[in-house]
Amino acid sequence: MIDLYLALPAFIVGVVFIYKGSDILVDGTAKTAVRLGISTLIISVILIGFGTSAPEFAISVGAAVQNNSEISLGNIIGSCIANLLLVLGVAAIIRPIKIKKGIIKREFPIMLGATIVLLVSSFLGLLDKYHLIGGILFLLLFTSFVGYYVLSARKERDKKKKIDTEKTSKNLFFIVLGIIGVVAGAWLLIESAVIIAEFLHISPFIIAISIVAVGTSIPELVVSSMAAYKNEHDIAIGNVLGSNVFNIFLILGFASLFIPLRALGSLTHLWILLAVTLVMFLILYTGHSISRKEGVFMLSLYSVFIWYTFFGYSLFF
Repeated sequence: MIDLYLALPAFIVGVVFIYKGSDILVDGTAKTAVRLGISTLIISVILIGFGTSAPEFAISVGAAVQNNSEISLGNIIGSCIANLLLVLGVAAIIRPIKIKKGIIKREFPIMLGATIVLLVSSFLGLLDKYHLIGGILFLLLFTSFVGYYVLSARKERDKKKKIDTEKTSKNLFFIVLGIIGVVAGAWLLIESAVIIAEFLHISPFIIAISIVAVGTSIPELVVSSMAAYKNEHDIAIGNVLGSNVFNIFLILGFASLFIPLRALGSLTHLWILLAVTLVMFLILYTGHSISRKEGVFMLSLYSVFIWYTFFGYSLFF
């Protein structure tokens, strides 16, 4: 645990780690995709999605082991909302993101399906009374998700393309190095943010769904922003879509093996997550892109969500 007096320096160091790590990660991913003859979208959905979800995994599963369902579930709900509104909003403002039709037909429906499964499972008690069944179900769905993309990568790969093993290994090394830098930076940011929040006497649920969620979404934020700046649109969008599926199926699947997540008590925020996902679908479907104006709109929605979390929630509950 970081000392209170070291919180601000840790925050600054975390920012540096995340910036440099994301720069290396985006370059390494783009070059690896080219050399393997696989689209950057598939690599970003699986590899980067997994790497940038590491902070969520550490926080939510760690909280479940410590019997803290508020932080475990709240972090994932808040992180998924932050990914869609904050991360893509900022990335679109930096540079409008072009969306391929394939993403609307394949990647986005998978993420929407994961969100619906989460909501229905919460109603059925699969994350509460029957949490072990729910955990196993989520992990099976996650395995199917990864398996599907592995098969897609094999079909898509250009077999005629000659692979330079040495250069490919070097680029893969940079991907791993970039993920380590991003995750290490995120850990410093999260730890410092939580210490500051606790010092200000903010409740665990609000910390989890707002400050911690934003902290664990910082890797996605920096990676997608850097990708947008470098015109790597597939990485910018694929990182977010993959991360949300990882968050729901992998992380909540593991967490629910330890404790009931009390999802019934978070239905309001789960409905908000579904509503945000549907709004994103309309934005992507109507224009096949996310413009700067839409980016500003998404950030405005996120500001409303944060206001509701800190002030509106207490008025209704």
